[in-house]
Amino acid sequence: MEDTQNIDIRSDIPLLNEVIYLDAASTTPTPEPVVNAMCDYFHNFNANIGRGAYKTAVKATMKFENTRERIAKFINCNRNEVIFTKNTTEAINLVANSLEFKKGDSIIVPNIEHHSNFLPWLNLKKAGVNLKVIKTDKYGVIDIGDIEKAVDDTTKLITTTHISNSIGSCQPIYDIGDIAEENGVLYLVDAAQSAGHVKFDVKETKADFVSFPGHKGLFGPVGTGFLYSKSDVMDKLKPVNLGGGTVSKVTEDDFTLESAPGRFEGGTQNIAGVIGLGAAINYVENVGIENIEKHSAKLTKYMFDKINSIDNTICYGNPDNIHGILAFNVEGINSHDVAKILDELKDICVRSGYHCAIPAIKHIGADKLGGTVRASVHYYNTKEEIDILAETVEEISKFAGG
Repeated sequence: MEDTQNIDIRSDIPLLNEVIYLDAASTTPTPEPVVNAMCDYFHNFNANIGRGAYKTAVKATMKFENTRERIAKFINCNRNEVIFTKNTTEAINLVANSLEFKKGDSIIVPNIEHHSNFLPWLNLKKAGVNLKVIKTDKYGVIDIGDIEKAVDDTTKLITTTHISNSIGSCQPIYDIGDIAEENGVLYLVDAAQSAGHVKFDVKETKADFVSFPGHKGLFGPVGTGFLYSKSDVMDKLKPVNLGGGTVSKVTEDDFTLESAPGRFEGGTQNIAGVIGLGAAINYVENVGIENIEKHSAKLTKYMFDKINSIDNTICYGNPDNIHGILAFNVEGINSHDVAKILDELKDICVRSGYHCAIPAIKHIGADKLGGTVRASVHYYNTKEEIDILAETVEEISKFAGG
């Protein structure tokens, strides 16, 4: 595997000189061009966006809205179908809290979701909504037949992650989109672990809603994200964060909402973060999403094979159907202890525990070791780093069960 394509990107992320960073599924380090774009805002046009008539405010507004344009082009939608949020969690909650669910409605969701795509729906049970939880197979993959069986006249929404944050398993989102379309059911995809890692065209998914983070695969800053909402279902959403920027007219008795997406973006936005996100989208495009996807796929398979070949290790998921993420354990050693040792011995940064996906971890039987060790890669990672990870895990494994 050639790693020469990573030289330039690594120079843009100084942190990579200090550690072996294998936690992209949580947060991806921010490259210098993205940091510079945010500093440019703070140094040269640090004003609020919106209706300011002076040149600095106009420039800030233009830069902010340029990001919306870049995102729309990147995911293949109309600019007015992009709603800015703080993160994926807020995007999903916007849908859960804005759609009008009634008693007797049902929602279909897999059992391997991140809590952010489970708790908002679970919370609706208080309003009499029925949650149909679909169990995946032992590799954390949905059986399409189970989705088809679960759909009935009460089904209002089907939702699924694209790539599981805890297992790395890839879900058949396009087949599910066909089922949702055929049955006239709303469909939401959580793209937290696929955005910036694989090519993603919202129209191809047939999804009505897709939630995206800025700070993971897209190389954007923390505190950024967005929701794609298909224009013809936008009116089904009722804004829940009313205030400045969400209305075009107000009297003492009533108000008139702005058109979308403004009606959903109440208050002052994370202007610097959104401008940085625009620079991050540009960064991903310059690297090439096809290059990123190909590199990560190869590295994921290589990592699985290396770790799986070590005595006393357990690797989760199907190696032919995971992307960017490897969840594993060393028998007899708590996942947090493994992660700490990796950090102490070789400055290897991995995540450990339940990964905000307790049902998923229990489903794969990893709860006895306090969850899993999760190593997640991006374009900046190298084969040599995976070799160091494997060598260190092998050392740890010698103490398994001791």
